[in-house]
Amino acid sequence: MSRKYTVIIEKDEEGWFVSEVVELPGCHTQAKTLPELMERTQEAIQAYLGNEEPEVSGEFVGVQQIEV
Repeated sequence: MSRKYTVIIEKDEEGWFVSEVVELPGCHTQAKTLPELMERTQEAIQAYLGNEEPEVSGEFVGVQQIEV
């Protein structure tokens, strides 16, 4: 059974795209292009999970930017 995960994507100072999977602490990767990043993120999730489904509590609501 497949499951959806929330992925936050940022671009660092050197132009690399970096992804972090919200529901899986420590599950992150990077790549030079967005298509490559998504492929690597799927691989990172599979490696993180192995054969187990994580117990996820809570629900991701969203990300906001605020200027002060």
